[in-house]
Amino acid sequence: MPDTGCARRIPANGNRGSAVALRTRLALLFAAAMAALAAAGGWMLVRELDASTNAALDVALSVRADALAQQVAPDGSVRDFQDGSGGNAVPLPASRAVAQVIGPGGTAVESSEGAGARLLLSQQQVSAARKGPLAVSSALPDGAPVRLVAVPVADTGGRTVVVVGASREVAVAATSRVLTALWTGGPVLVVLGGFGAWLVAGAVLRPVERMRREADAISAGDTEARLAVPRRRDEIARLGATMNALLDRLQRALAQQRAFVADAGHELRTPLTMLRAELELAGRPQRDRASLQAAVRAAAGDTDRLIRLAEDLLTLARAEGTLPLVVKPVRLDVLAAEAVQAARPAAAGANVVLEAAADGPVTVLGDRDRLRQVADNLLDNAVRYAPPGSTVHAVVGCAEGAGVLRVLDRGSGFPAGFLPRAFDRFSRADSGRADGAGTGLGLAIVAAIVHTHAGTVRAADRAGGGAEVAVSIPACPPDEARVAPHRM
Repeated sequence: MPDTGCARRIPANGNRGSAVALRTRLALLFAAAMAALAAAGGWMLVRELDASTNAALDVALSVRADALAQQVAPDGSVRDFQDGSGGNAVPLPASRAVAQVIGPGGTAVESSEGAGARLLLSQQQVSAARKGPLAVSSALPDGAPVRLVAVPVADTGGRTVVVVGASREVAVAATSRVLTALWTGGPVLVVLGGFGAWLVAGAVLRPVERMRREADAISAGDTEARLAVPRRRDEIARLGATMNALLDRLQRALAQQRAFVADAGHELRTPLTMLRAELELAGRPQRDRASLQAAVRAAAGDTDRLIRLAEDLLTLARAEGTLPLVVKPVRLDVLAAEAVQAARPAAAGANVVLEAAADGPVTVLGDRDRLRQVADNLLDNAVRYAPPGSTVHAVVGCAEGAGVLRVLDRGSGFPAGFLPRAFDRFSRADSGRADGAGTGLGLAIVAAIVHTHAGTVRAADRAGGGAEVAVSIPACPPDEARVAPHRM
């Protein structure tokens, strides 16, 4: 088909780069997903590990805090202060333990050696601890991480707070080891996963690359070649089947195009040859006026035939793409009557009578000029094959929600085996081809216009002799039919 300038060619060698890029993109996408999952999983692991170690420390520290709270008198004094790391307290697996009693004034009444002189809690935390148990993570004066649990002393009305703590160095070390493992092992796993995805993507895309090479190797002359479809039911197999179906359609289109070009060349050659011969005869010396006029008339007739043939070819070429339509409500019965009236002079010359009939007003939705072309072609075809003295009928009616135009004649009908190709281009009955009256495009144009209107067309032999061609056009909706044009 001709290049319209709208299509952009893609180099054949660019397909391989696209396949490799897709494989790499899939591997990178998988690696990125693995990295995101690893980061989220590592964050959740560290968070859960930290929460678990804190919970374990909080349980043990709560027991120590309760034991120390029992040493506080109702007046806030401390009897036999212990730091909670021994005595009646539950021993902890920690390198250092601290304890502190904060009095009603917000100052440290008693402090263990590791706690130092400053408060282990801030004033806001002290206020919160007087209302109920409080567990926080903090640091000792020397910077060592510590877990603190503070409880109010009930005997003092909650004004005195007992604070105990234990080192978090073991928990911090465990968390640090986990983070180190994630930072060192995570990237390795992501790289390995991405490489594995790259290998898997290559294996999955290998049939696609093979089909690409096969498609690239198919030449314009090798119309029978097809792609080898993998024997499995997946997307790649369906892609191969779709590509083969596309090649089938392209093969049929190419065959039709070649046949169209060959037939068009044959049809154009005859009138051009005749026109050249008439012009050569007209140019000979010593031609009288009458013979010269006859030659000019013959040349004009051949020219008219060439014009009609060119117009028909242009109509069919447009129908291959999008045939422009001006769609409006059209009275099919009125249109058929107009076409019959216009064709009567030509029919009278062939001694054929034309009659129009309609079951009633029939309104369809379509392009009036194109539908008139349909009616004119059908009547012209019927008059050409109708025997002298016979009548050609154009009947309009409705059937299954569509307007129907039927053109019937009492000629010899369609030749045997001609009906399946009656609407093919340059397809003519033997008698039509012998007399050279038609181009074999009339019914093809009818079919193209009717199909563009989402209608149907059929041809059949009539019982008792003759032929019938019927076209069906979707009827106009009732609301629009009321405003349909009425022309007579």
